Amino acid sequence: MTQHDRLLIIDFGSQVTQLIARRLRELNVYCEIHPYQNVTLDFVRDLAPKAVIFSGGPDSVTREGSPRAPDGIFELGVPILGICYGQQVMMEQLGGKVEGGKISGGGGTAEFGRAFVTPTNDDLAILDGWFADADGREQVWMSHGDHVSKLAPGFEVYGTSPNAPFAITADVDRNFYAVQFHPEVHHTPNGKTIYKNFVELAGFKGDWTMGAYRDEAIKQIRDQVGDKKVICGLSGGVDSSVAAVLIHEAIGNQLTCVFVDHGLLRKDEATEVVSMFRDNYNIPLIHADESDLFLGELEGVSDPETKRKIIGKLFIDVFQKHADTIEGAEFLAQGTLYPDVIESVSFSGGPSVTIKSHHNVGGLPEKMGLKLVEPLRELFKDEVRALGRELGLPASFIGRHPFPGPGLAIRCPGEITREKLDILREADAVYIDQIRKHGLYDEIWQAFVAILPVRTVGVMGDGRTYDFACALRAVNSVDGMTADYYPFSHEFLGETATRIINEVKGINRVTYDITSKPPGTIEWE
Repeated sequence: MTQHDRLLIIDFGSQVTQLIARRLRELNVYCEIHPYQNVTLDFVRDLAPKAVIFSGGPDSVTREGSPRAPDGIFELGVPILGICYGQQVMMEQLGGKVEGGKISGGGGTAEFGRAFVTPTNDDLAILDGWFADADGREQVWMSHGDHVSKLAPGFEVYGTSPNAPFAITADVDRNFYAVQFHPEVHHTPNGKTIYKNFVELAGFKGDWTMGAYRDEAIKQIRDQVGDKKVICGLSGGVDSSVAAVLIHEAIGNQLTCVFVDHGLLRKDEATEVVSMFRDNYNIPLIHADESDLFLGELEGVSDPETKRKIIGKLFIDVFQKHADTIEGAEFLAQGTLYPDVIESVSFSGGPSVTIKSHHNVGGLPEKMGLKLVEPLRELFKDEVRALGRELGLPASFIGRHPFPGPGLAIRCPGEITREKLDILREADAVYIDQIRKHGLYDEIWQAFVAILPVRTVGVMGDGRTYDFACALRAVNSVDGMTADYYPFSHEFLGETATRIINEVKGINRVTYDITSKPPGTIEWE
């Protein structure tokens, strides 16, 4: 993306570094995250960023050997914003002082959670739009054990909080800015304004849009592929679907999609996927209906990890069998996203490489001797959805909730049978219909039904029933790493339970799962 203004985020190990990047992307600014170990002065010069942000991190700058930025970065003349640990690094490296908190063996006072910053001087461009409320304070989210006790030369204080006397600091002459709190999290309600002001004073044009990305990605795909053929593993999910439509727009019938139907999809899902891609987009598509094979291998299996391994191995075998029928294919397309390829910094301070293969095509490139086409690898999930809208995919499809690669297998604890899968599909369809009818679908990150491996006694009319129980699940989340259950009203839950019991033969009891993640997981297996 050399044609865009670039912003470098140096990652010191914060758990929310990706949120910084997302806030910047929302402002149409192209940014890249790189772990501090990889960031040398030569690296920065080669990247030529228009500005730099130092992330937070779990370490203490008072510890010998703790992470630092390359010294010469402060002489490059680019604006720098330090956040939490990033502020402390700036102070320490530029001649200030940081006092250790009790966590790192010092006597300073820590500050975790919600706090309020009051201005000492709001005549600062980066604070434009801040401190506008009647009480003159701003709510922020603090998460620091250490704190700055002495400013580096050239810096002034512009805001304080009860336990952070230098909550907002700046050296205006050098365009260096530093805050002790985290503007990127939603607990700092006005935090996005700081990022907006920072990129404006750094001179960013805001030219990172999905319209521009679409044109650039199409050119890159054509340059990479030439006249060769590409195979795309199509799951029916948003990522692989957007990748397929984008690649088809670039190279037309040089692309063939392979859609493996493992018999573990939701009601009518296979028909919808085949119809949309083969009929609406006229994309060459192999519909590999291998449900008998998958369900046969899963018969009698109840251990969740064994289920996943069986499905994963069979998928690779089946995909390869059908892909081998496409003569002259040299590339395999994946819906890999930016969070999949970021090298993050672990809590211990060491590198923690989080690169992972897409669940549908894991291990295939090496096995089949294919080169990869990954047109979404610079995008976050919300940007993929925006690109999908740019490409004309239906809004109802773009906004679909996440669906796991193993499909309904992990929503069917215990042994999988065709009977249980059919019951589960019907119950899930009623539940999602209820959510849509009440206008809640877009408020919820993910919702589904799990059929439980128990039968319970019920009464219908004058007769006794002995049928399955099911659990409804609905959560709100940003990235799936943590999640809270969705607070449905009792009226909604009662109405939904009644519909499922009345309309789905085989279920006579409905429960609602109110477990958050952690300690639970979103899926049941």
